[in-house]
Parts: sequence; C-alpha cells; structure tokens
Amino acid sequence: MFVLPTLTVLKVVYADMAHWVLICQNVVQKGTGGWKKIVKAFGDEILLDNGEIDRARLGQIVFSDPSKRQILNRLLVPHISSGIFWEIAKLWMKGCKVIVLDIPLLFETKMDRWTNPVIVVWVNPETQIERLMSRDGCSEEQAQNRINAQLALDWKKSEADIVIDNSGSLDDTKQQFQEVLRKVSEPLTWKERLRSRDGLISVVMCTAVGVLLAQKNLL
Repeated sequence: MFVLPTLTVLKVVYADMAHWVLICQNVVQKGTGGWKKIVKAFGDEILLDNGEIDRARLGQIVFSDPSKRQILNRLLVPHISSGIFWEIAKLWMKGCKVIVLDIPLLFETKMDRWTNPVIVVWVNPETQIERLMSRDGCSEEQAQNRINAQLALDWKKSEADIVIDNSGSLDDTKQQFQEVLRKVSEPLTWKERLRSRDGLISVVMCTAVGVLLAQKNLL
C-alpha cells in the first residue's frame, strides 16, 4: 500500500499482471516489440488464431513453471512499474490523500521500498486453497501451483507493517479494513506533509518569495 497525503480522497491503483497487460496494450499487441519478445520466449503455442496472445494459456504456463514466470516478469514488470508510477503521479496532482496500490507482486518487484505502510491481507493455507478452487473452478493441484508461484504468504506477513486476517467472514475483513483506513487517514507528520502536494507547493512559494526579497535587497 502506498499513502500520499493531501485531500480527503481515496483511490485504488490495481497492479496485478493481467490488469496492467490490458492497460499496456501497446506493449503486447500483435506485431509490437513486446509481443515479439513474449512469442520468442514462449513460442507460437501461446497465440490465438488471430495472432494475439492467449493470456489464459500464457498464465497456465507461467504458473506451473517458476523459470518461465521469471522470464515473463522481466519482460512486463518495467512496463507495469512505469504505469503504476504514472497513475500515482496523476492522482497526487489531483490532490488524493490516500492512494492504495493493490500489488500481488509487491515484494517480487521490490516496490515495497517505495510504499508505506505495507499491508498484507493474510489467510490460512487451507482457506486459501478452497477459495481459489471455488473462484477459478480449478483443481487442488492447479490452485497449489498458483500459490507456489508466489512468495509464501506467511513470509509476506512477517514483512508487513499491517496485517489483515482474511480467514474469517467478509464482515470481519471489512471491520479490519475500516480500522486500517482510520490509521492511514490520521493527521500527517511533518515529513509526510512536506511530501504532500500542498507541502511541495508551500516550499516552492516560500522559495520564490525568498528569491524575490533577496533580489529586492540587492537593488
């Protein structure tokens, strides 16, 4: 999660791989440089009849083979990261107080170094398997492969600043989220205020006034 303070607006930037592949259409469209790199790395078997990339088929491949998943990450993460930061910049300029980054690969892409606080939504392994099978209609083996394709959730939990336990009911999770939202919406520290849009504007204005006064005194 990434918090940039200014006004009282909350926005969510979804940064899962599928979402950003769709946003970065120019990166993976047929005939583009990104398309050629992906086809070269994974072969024609990932293409649909019209020549576009079959994202479902590509997903099956990378979730079952860690080495191929790393290849895809290297190809797409730079485009995803730049898209995320561009979205943050636009929301920051609009005066958003809280910006939530929904990033499944937060630690893998090292973006946790730029986020504060880091919030991990944790669930026990048994419930995680059951929910994944129910949501995607996949087998237990396929669900386990997807889970194994990411860093262990318990390890992420240990690295988090805040943990939301999602093992219970939806109401329980919503209640925990409301408490987290209250915490991140608290008054800013002076360091956070300096990083806010209003803080930056204040610094620029004070600097401009100081320069004008200095010039006046020199005349």
